[in-house]
Formats: sequence, C-alpha cells, structure tokens
Amino acid sequence: MADPASHSILAEPDASGLRLDSYLAERIGTISRSRVKVLILEGACKRNGVITTDASESVRPGTTYLLTLPNTKPALPQPEAIELDVLYEDSALLVLNKPAGLVVHPAPGNQDGTLVNALIAHCGDSLAGIGGERRPGIVHRLDKDTSGVMVAAKTELALSRLSAAFAARDLEREYKALCWGTPNPTSGRIEGDIGRDPRERKRMAVVTRNGKHAVTNYRIIGNAGLAASLVSCKLETGRTHQIRVHMAHIGHPLIGDPVYLRRRPAAAKLLPEPTRTLALDFPRQALHAETIGFSHPITGTALRFSAPPPVDFTTLADALLACA
Repeated sequence: MADPASHSILAEPDASGLRLDSYLAERIGTISRSRVKVLILEGACKRNGVITTDASESVRPGTTYLLTLPNTKPALPQPEAIELDVLYEDSALLVLNKPAGLVVHPAPGNQDGTLVNALIAHCGDSLAGIGGERRPGIVHRLDKDTSGVMVAAKTELALSRLSAAFAARDLEREYKALCWGTPNPTSGRIEGDIGRDPRERKRMAVVTRNGKHAVTNYRIIGNAGLAASLVSCKLETGRTHQIRVHMAHIGHPLIGDPVYLRRRPAAAKLLPEPTRTLALDFPRQALHAETIGFSHPITGTALRFSAPPPVDFTTLADALLACA
C-alpha cells in the first residue's frame, strides 16, 4: 500500500506528450506545478520504479508515476486559540473578517498573537501545507489597524491560483474610508505610482521613479459638510498602503492615520464638539475592507463576501454624517 504522502498515477492514453510536472499537478489537484517541479528535481518522482528528475519530460501512456511528498513540517509560528470571524471555509480556502489591531504575519515585535497563529490553530490538520510547511497561505494583507475581509489559502494550489488572480486584478475589492475634507470631484480615479518615500523610507508615497502602478477609484457616499467624508474606494491594484497614500496625495488623508496624517487638519475646525474631538482622537486609520469578490481557485465558482465596518468606525461615521 502506498504511503499516504505518495501519489501513484497510471498515465492514460490521452496524456501522451504532456509535460510531466504539469500532468502530475493536474492529476493530484492540490499542489502547484512549480511545487511538483521542485519535487521531481529533488528525486521524489519515480517512473515505473526508477527515479526521474526531468520535470519537462513527456508523459508516457501506460507508465506508472509515483510522486512522494515529504511530510509537512510543523509551521514555525505556534498555533494560538484566537477567536476568528469566519465568513466561509472549505478544503481550499478560508475567508474571514479581520478585526482592527490584529497583525497578519509574525514579525519582530509581533512574534505571536497574529492572524497566522490563529489560522494554524483554527485549521489544524486541514492545512495541506504550503512549500512543505503546515501553514496558511496569505493571499493579500491588511494593515494591522485596518479591519475587514481577507482570504487565506489552505493548499499550495489554491494559493498559487489566488495569487495569480490578485496579480491579474481579476477580482473585486471595495473599502469604506473616512477622510478629512470633501474630495472634488465627488468621484474620481486616482492614478499614481507608489513606492518608498525618498525622504522617509518607512512611508510609502506617490513617486515618479521606481514605483509600482497603482489605481484607486473613489466615490463620496456622505459627508459632514466640508469637514469630512465617508468614501467608497475600489481598487484596481493592490499596493502597500494604497488607499491611505492616494487619499493623502489628493489632500484628503484618512481620519486617524498615524503615518500619512502629519498635522491637525484645518477641516477639523468645521466640526462641532464633541464630534471634532471624536474624529481627532480616533486611534487608527478609519479604513475597512468591506467586500471582496473572486473566482474559487479550484471550482471556478464566483464568490463574493462582505462584512460591515466595526462599531468604532460606524460610531464615528454616524456622528460625522449627523453634522451634514
């Protein structure tokens, strides 16, 4: 009996001439072609009992191929029982509503208590392994203090296909944000390459050199006179801090943004108390990833998920819109 981590595949007549790594990846259905290629090069594939290390060789019908997957190693981050708001889950992926304040990846200063720690505990043995390690695949990130909908892959194939969809912009992403002032026009397209701020490397900025193409479409939903606005932002690209950078670039930084709001905004004078203090003291960037839509990486089914903004966001938004 074959080892549970091995896949024995008898090549069918219609497989003649197909590339070996592509054929095995398609037949197995849970790992990417690039991962199969690496395994073949490492000597993990046998053709009729003889090791083959040629990932590009043509498949021979009637031949038995045995691909042995190494046991997945425990993920370096430790599992932690952190409550998650799961919107959808199956064997390939998980969609959740991330709260503000939760760091996505372990990093210096945040080695535990992260979303990755929580996902490892939540998914348990249903994680098939990413790159030989039992961990979730983070398809896209949200900043620590940004709340909202996120997608995580549970298999290598799902991660590969979702990442390709994100790179090709073949998905829908809509955010809600509270910004200072009232953008003019009331809807528009912000296009500007984003890269490291040459004057302060910890910040991003709209740059003319060495940046990445970035486009944000915004639309005002409501406002507090000329003092502040509730806006919908739809992304055509997904760059680091994109909405925060683009809104600051057009002169309307997000309320509470600790990085891109550098001084007390003049528009705050237009707000009555106590709403003015509520807005000035908001402890994080007022940004929420409300909706995401994409095709399921395995079945191709169209999926769309939404989550309402958290209480702190809606409390501030209601107070601002009451000043209109």
